[in-house]
Amino acid sequence: MRNILYVFMLLFVFSSVQADAAENGPTDALRPVLNGLMEILADESLKGEKHLVQRRTEIMTTIEIGFNFREMSKRVLGKAWRTIDEQQKDYFTEQMTKLLENVYVGKLERYSDQSVEFVAEKIKGNRAQVTTFLVDQGIKLPVHYIMKEAGDRWMVYDINIEGVSLVRNYQQQFKSILRKEKFEGLIKVLEKKNKSF
Repeated sequence: MRNILYVFMLLFVFSSVQADAAENGPTDALRPVLNGLMEILADESLKGEKHLVQRRTEIMTTIEIGFNFREMSKRVLGKAWRTIDEQQKDYFTEQMTKLLENVYVGKLERYSDQSVEFVAEKIKGNRAQVTTFLVDQGIKLPVHYIMKEAGDRWMVYDINIEGVSLVRNYQQQFKSILRKEKFEGLIKVLEKKNKSF
């Protein structure tokens, strides 16, 4: 599971991008994210432990252009999302986003020569799936970005790699906590986890 989730983070970074998507479509919406991250990771002035905080801040700012963390958080919580107030929703989204940053962003900084091909795009109403291949030494791994139209742009709220959904993965992890310790217990777990990094 760890390797699969690592792969999804690589997809933000490596750009051998080929797309025939319509202007302002889901595929095009990913381009500034890819390009922005490539610039950050290639910037010599941001490399090394000394620049960790600045680098991570710029990476997250760029990712947030293409990722709807609130929608992701809503889907991760499922039915429990409807039982909490707006302040709790905001705080859960903040903690969930921080968890993703802590767990995955460090892996972004270890990329090498992999590339990404954009191969297909399916749109149904305000939902879309952008299919890509992660190409590594001739091996192609299919990865699907699940997106939703938010206002005038498309944003990612889930990623599916070989049938494994990022959202479903966290749903399963949190389900037993919510059942036993409710929302308050889950928040404590997230806070503790984030403080441990």
